[in-house]
Amino acid sequence: MARWQAVTPRLAVAVTVIALSATGCAGWGGGVGGGGKGSINVLMVNNPQMVDLQRLTAANFTRQTGITVNFTVLPENDVRDKISQEFSSQAGQYDVASLSNFEIPIYARSKWIAPLDAYIKADPQFDQDDILKPMTQSLTADDGKIYGEPFYGESSFLMYRKDVLASKGITMPDRPTWQQVADIAARVDNAQPGMRGICLRGQPGWGQVFAPLTTVVNTFGGTWFSKDWTPKVNAREFKEATRFYVDLVRAHGEAGASQSGFTECLNNTVQGNTAMWYDATSAAGSLEAADSPVKGKMGYVAAPVVKTPSSGWLYAWSWSIEQASRKKDDAWKFISWASSKQYEELVGSQLGWSKVPAGKRASTYSNPEYLTEAGAFAQPTRQAIESADPRNPGVQPRPAIGIQFVDIPEFTDLATQVSLDVSSAIAGRMSVDAALDHGQALAGDVAERYQAREKKK
Repeated sequence: MARWQAVTPRLAVAVTVIALSATGCAGWGGGVGGGGKGSINVLMVNNPQMVDLQRLTAANFTRQTGITVNFTVLPENDVRDKISQEFSSQAGQYDVASLSNFEIPIYARSKWIAPLDAYIKADPQFDQDDILKPMTQSLTADDGKIYGEPFYGESSFLMYRKDVLASKGITMPDRPTWQQVADIAARVDNAQPGMRGICLRGQPGWGQVFAPLTTVVNTFGGTWFSKDWTPKVNAREFKEATRFYVDLVRAHGEAGASQSGFTECLNNTVQGNTAMWYDATSAAGSLEAADSPVKGKMGYVAAPVVKTPSSGWLYAWSWSIEQASRKKDDAWKFISWASSKQYEELVGSQLGWSKVPAGKRASTYSNPEYLTEAGAFAQPTRQAIESADPRNPGVQPRPAIGIQFVDIPEFTDLATQVSLDVSSAIAGRMSVDAALDHGQALAGDVAERYQAREKKK
């Protein structure tokens, strides 16, 4: 969730889940399923790992299978809109699309995507058991069937400058509490010229400030909604968590925090302007890149907690098959290749192990070639993902799956609206209480719809 949040990723706009007419005509020979005989159409986001996949497909997957893959590659916001239009209308122009673990359970309930269980069972070489369990859980719908396979995944953890903490005689706990983090932030503030104690996202957006902040709410004992859809945005625990977060970033966070997202915090960390950063595990690859000024200086520990045993989020760009596709068999062949161990090895051998789309398979984290490149952060990343519990991330039952989000279509708009007020609180323009009291009213409108549906059952 770095650039869908940035997301990471990878964090983005509201998913429109209303039925719309297809706006495009079938291409590449046309017909339902598109692409003509012996080809499939894939609609995907334009992040670097996906672009690498596009470059490698013809010489490897097509040569092995004879299946031509026609890619439509779009920026994240554009691709989400196009996928929602295409899949809600079930026009069948595309066979496969890149979806996240936010959309997949929603699309599965709407019967816009096909279950993959029969293909998984018939393809033991794919090795579903090697997929990290939280990833499988997050891509499994309420009916118990799997509707997506991850291309790469991430959780969140705390990144910190080992040398800076050492200069102050501070040892970072392996599993810090948020209070310990706040205490350390105060001690390392201005440890070097222009360095702040911590960087935390404050930029408005459901996938910006509320990606990390919702994990803080969870571990403080809060939740957006209780099991019966009672809104809890202005409950004591939600307010305590938000007040803690706002106070911490205002006291010891980066300049311009109310407009800082993933990218800004990444730049601050690389440039030596912050001693700690809580964010996506995927960020570590940039921090440990060959040209990074902080390569070898960073430490990585579990997401800070208060009342829960873990608090890292969970995000995955994944592959799903449109229900209307008439080429599901070929679509699965593509998915099983793109999410396979063999594809990771191909990327490692041809493009370098730092470019492997990791975060989804246990075997990645025992591969010595990968560990040579990613040894500084590989095990903390795996531990963060394996500790994530998308169905039980807090201290009370939830009405929907999700850690850093509530998996309902309305959440994107709700959280984005509330985030505007939280960002204002970070900027000092309003109080946390006022921000969350307004959020409670907005959440109440959403809750009424779901409570009404429950009564009709």
